[in-house]
Amino acid sequence: MSFNIALSGISSAQKDLNTTANNIANVNTTGFKESRAEFADVYASSIFANSKTTVGGGVATSQVAQQFHQGSLQFTNNSLDMAINGGGFFVTSSEIGSQDHSFTRAGAFKFDSNNYMVDSAGNFLQTFPVDKDGNSTSVSLTTTEPVQIPDTAGSPVKTDNIGMQMNLNAGDKTFDPANFDPDDPDTFNNSTSVTMYDSLGEPHVMTTYFVRPPNAAHTGESNWVAFYAVDGKQVDLDPASGTYDIDTTGDGNPDGTANAETAGGWKGAAISFNDTGAYTGSNPAVIQTEALGVGGANVLGPGADGAQTLTLNFNNPTQYASPFEVTELTQDGTTVGRLTNVEVGADGLINASYSNGSTVPLARVALVRFANEQGLSQAGNTSWKASLDSGPALAGEANSGTFGSIRSSALEQSNVDLTTELVDLISAQRNFQANSRTLEVNNTLQQTVLQIR
Repeated sequence: MSFNIALSGISSAQKDLNTTANNIANVNTTGFKESRAEFADVYASSIFANSKTTVGGGVATSQVAQQFHQGSLQFTNNSLDMAINGGGFFVTSSEIGSQDHSFTRAGAFKFDSNNYMVDSAGNFLQTFPVDKDGNSTSVSLTTTEPVQIPDTAGSPVKTDNIGMQMNLNAGDKTFDPANFDPDDPDTFNNSTSVTMYDSLGEPHVMTTYFVRPPNAAHTGESNWVAFYAVDGKQVDLDPASGTYDIDTTGDGNPDGTANAETAGGWKGAAISFNDTGAYTGSNPAVIQTEALGVGGANVLGPGADGAQTLTLNFNNPTQYASPFEVTELTQDGTTVGRLTNVEVGADGLINASYSNGSTVPLARVALVRFANEQGLSQAGNTSWKASLDSGPALAGEANSGTFGSIRSSALEQSNVDLTTELVDLISAQRNFQANSRTLEVNNTLQQTVLQIR
């Protein structure tokens, strides 16, 4: 009997050593959770035995329980690295569409060859679908799906409207608009440019030139003339909207068609300001160009919408006695966007940023929790499977309820305390030695009995 007791002690001490060694071996494993060997005494007694004098039968390993307390966070330069600060597990699956889920705290994710987010073993990160505003449309584990990051975003949108806000210097010298020539800087005062797009997403540069005419400043009124070019080619106003017409006599009325065109055939718009430098309107009231691909500028490439026009909106420009300054320059067209960045928010929302300035919400990282985390079954690769002891996986969004927040560009390190493990290693070694000594003493006693004559 005493041999069995000593052997059980040696076996348990060995289990303790193995558990401690495994913890030490994984001290640098991302998302690893340390284990603890738990023991119970062995005791057996019948109803006819005297329990007060019955000796125990040794020790047995009752469980090797993992400890799921938080590990420290290590920050990285990879935005796809994720750490859960608080409760919860990431969900992965080995195949697209599979409902055989694994759960992990290791958030070292990357792109595979098809731009899916996967872990180091190639398992797919599971996410909740979202609408165009980034709101989850379902938080059920059965509706989770892998997230694929598109290389491009959206379709091209041609530019229809251009907005400008600027200050024109009230003290600038004057030029005759009839002599305007974009190649001669001595025929205009200032210019500014904005990139606009045709229907195919091809970029073009639209330039606005500002000319301060002579005899255009009178009591309570001042006028400027704006001309337009796309890729350096003349763009005239839509014939239906007319051409610039300014008051050169000071009677408060435009002069007619005498200055409707430059000597080079350019047509522009008149911009008016009052005596405090505030914008009072333009002539024509709606500044719209003629078709860019039919006659006129003819700057659009093959296949683009040749009927494209531009509407110019002056957003309360000013005329103060200060240098020319552009304070706002906008346009409503876009080209096809190329992927430039992927970001993950604290709530798990995955946003992709593209070169056209658009940001697209793609999915929301799914998290799960369990009623009994220690009931999870280890599956290797720092992952676990649900079991009867753990209870079913309960899905939810990060940063809500009992779920922790997600830290992008960070990894959760192993929660192993190396100092504690080394102390436990010494303790387990002493325990092993003591039980070995017990076995040796029992052997000596048995030998003594056998040698009695």
